[in-house]
Amino acid sequence: MSSITEKLHEETPQAFEVFDADKEESGAGPVLPSPAVSATPVRSKPKLSTTVIIPVWIILSSSVIIYNNYLYNTLQFRFPVFLVTFHLTFAAIGTRILQRTTHLVDGAKDVHITKDVFMRSILPIGLLFSASLILSNTAYLYLSVAYIQMLKAFTPVAILLISWTFRIQEPSKKLAVIVFMISAGVALASKGELKFNLVGFVTQAAAVAFEASRLVMIQILLHGMKMDPIVSLHYYAPVCALINLAILPLTEGLAPFYEVMRIGPLILLSNAFVAFLLNVAAVFLVSAGSGLVLTLAGVFKDILLITGSVLIFSSSITPLQILGYSIALGGLILFKTSGGK
Repeated sequence: MSSITEKLHEETPQAFEVFDADKEESGAGPVLPSPAVSATPVRSKPKLSTTVIIPVWIILSSSVIIYNNYLYNTLQFRFPVFLVTFHLTFAAIGTRILQRTTHLVDGAKDVHITKDVFMRSILPIGLLFSASLILSNTAYLYLSVAYIQMLKAFTPVAILLISWTFRIQEPSKKLAVIVFMISAGVALASKGELKFNLVGFVTQAAAVAFEASRLVMIQILLHGMKMDPIVSLHYYAPVCALINLAILPLTEGLAPFYEVMRIGPLILLSNAFVAFLLNVAAVFLVSAGSGLVLTLAGVFKDILLITGSVLIFSSSITPLQILGYSIALGGLILFKTSGGK
């Protein structure tokens, strides 16, 4: 939840580069990433045109990331576990309100979660989801928004490497070229980073690894189960919130609860509300255009975010980073146009 965070998507269309043509990262990042398995819109759901929903999604996705960064680094509310837990709790309540007042969560009626499915699939995927969200949010304490967006471009490569390792997908020369392009691009972007922080880099790299593992596990364990972003959030948000709540005393203790009074509860509520709106927008987004259109929208959003990071937070980017990120984006687009084969 950053697409929730990077991760509705989170999460951004790039987040499901290999297994789901409909999902950002990319995020779903500090935003609440989408845990969607597939994008099968319910007939009764209203639809919005691509020209309407894509700009709305770009604005909301960028707003969540910038808002989170503002909380962490400007307001000095440096408690990512608490913030992610708050977002997930808000989302769990929000999806249940939508279920009773709208048709947006009607897809939940077609999903049957048994105890066995929960223990063997939902829970382990939820653990990976929580780890991805917490780590991707923690990275914002050490790295700039611009550099994090560049590192997120490596997510499709991580998914491919995991798929090849476990023989889920066979490697090919074209995919090898794409992996090399994205890897080389991210490496150049890292080399050009002026404020490189090893802790932040390792944290974001681990977040990418957990997110890629989560997406691979979704494809393996929940194959054929149709859940759009909001239905997926309906099931995963309470599970992940409880997981995070269990580790909160061990990581951040009571400190964030005291800090809430300093920054004001309205700040947290508005932050969570914007993140939740992003998840709602993802429902319309996945049925509004092709995977390539959504990928290009995600690329455009990332470019705007990097530009905004420079203008708003005075982040520094170098020509080498621009070159590296351009190469990585070229590999990403080549991957999408090739259909992942």
